Formats: sequence, structure tokens, C-alpha cells
Amino acid sequence: MSVTMARNDGVTVFTVQSDPQSRWPPVCQILKSLCYSPLCCSVSPYVRKTQGKSYSVLGAMQIMIGLLNLGLGGTLRASPDTDWQLNDSEFPYWLGALFITFGVMCVLSEKFPSLCLVILNVILNLAGVGFAIAAIVLYSIYVSRLRLRIIKNENWKHFFASHYQQLDVTTAPTTKMTTTTRSRCENVLWSDQVLLIGMNVVLIVLSIMELCAVISAVVLGIKTLRNSAQEKNTFFLQNVENTKPLLEEVTSHSTA
Repeated sequence: MSVTMARNDGVTVFTVQSDPQSRWPPVCQILKSLCYSPLCCSVSPYVRKTQGKSYSVLGAMQIMIGLLNLGLGGTLRASPDTDWQLNDSEFPYWLGALFITFGVMCVLSEKFPSLCLVILNVILNLAGVGFAIAAIVLYSIYVSRLRLRIIKNENWKHFFASHYQQLDVTTAPTTKMTTTTRSRCENVLWSDQVLLIGMNVVLIVLSIMELCAVISAVVLGIKTLRNSAQEKNTFFLQNVENTKPLLEEVTSHSTA
């Protein structure tokens, strides 16, 4: 589809030649011709040659980090020890979804190496630097606000009294039974706290890995754009040097 413009006496006329074989209406064809550029959106051999195979590794790493954020972060979200303000933000879910999106873009930019995808990938990974830092900060706040549950004597007595009333037990528990049960419950609570802190530390480490991955993707994308431009200029200069003797020979024959 081609678009031509003519100006005459303050009037601008656009002439649009639509594609009769296209199923899209003329308005969509005009938008496509304005937004789609074969130079930017088509697969470039120069970009494919210069970017290498590192994008798929970075993309797979980011997808894995995003899935772990969804799994482990969902477990932290479901814990009753989590601060309610962090629960309301739902940050493990949208951070995991964003990390997966960044990884998918890295994989797509390697499978379909075009200038448009590489530039979009660089922009998204630049935003990913901020989101990775936000993940580190949020998970660190989670650790600082983690409520450590300690069984106090009055709470323990109330728990035992209500428990035995529900069971309709006439014989009161002995002191040995009370001490043993309390010790077991405290061990379970501390194990739960250690597990939550361990998962949180893993998520902080994964967020640091995500930060390194997005920075590497940005650096790799900038190098790819620069090297592809240099490769294209080198190829153009070589073609000019190769065609110059032919032009001189044709000129000499025409003058003779």
C-alpha cells in the first residue's frame, strides 16, 4: 500500500492506493503503512549476525525467576505472618508477571532479530532494572516486618482451656502434658518462621539475579544495535569499492 501527498494553494491531498487482496479496511491499511516499516520491523541479517545466542539464556533465566516469584511469593502472600500492607500490594504476582514478560521479549528478539524488537527489548529491560530494584526493596521490607509469633503464658492458658472445653474432657491436663505440647507448638512456629525467612532470602537472591540479567540484556542490546550499524556500513562500503572499478570501466568504454 502506497501513500502519496500533493500540496497546491494551501490544500494538501493524500492519495492512498489500497491493496485489493487485503481483508483489512482502508483505515487499517493506512495505519499499517504509517506504523510498519520494513527497515525496522523485518528480520535483519546484520542484527542476527551480531547479537549471538545470549538472549535465549537471559530470557530463560528471567522466565525461571518470574515463575519462582509467582510460586514462592504466593506462599509468602498466603502466610498469616505477612504484613497486611504488603498483602494488599500483591507485589509477588505482578513482579513475577513482569519478569516473565521481560524474558519472553529476550527470547523473541533472538528468534526474530529486527531493529524494532531489539529496541523494544532494550527499553523494557531498562524498565526491568527499576522493577528488580523494587523487588529487592520490597522483599527486604517483608523480612523487617515479619511478625514473630511467641506464645505467652496467658495466651497458652486460654488456648488450653478452650481446647479442653471443645473436647469435653473432664480431666485437666497435667503440667508435664502442658509443657510438652507447648514446646512442640513453639518448635513448629519457629520452623515456620525459619521457612518463611529462607524463602524470602531466596527471593531476594533471585531479584539480584534478575537485576544482573536485565542489565546484561540492556548492554547486549546496545552492543547489538551499534555493531549491526557498523556491519551494515562496512558491507555498504565494500559494495561501493567493488562496483567502483566497474563504473570506471563502463565510463572508459563509453568515452572511447
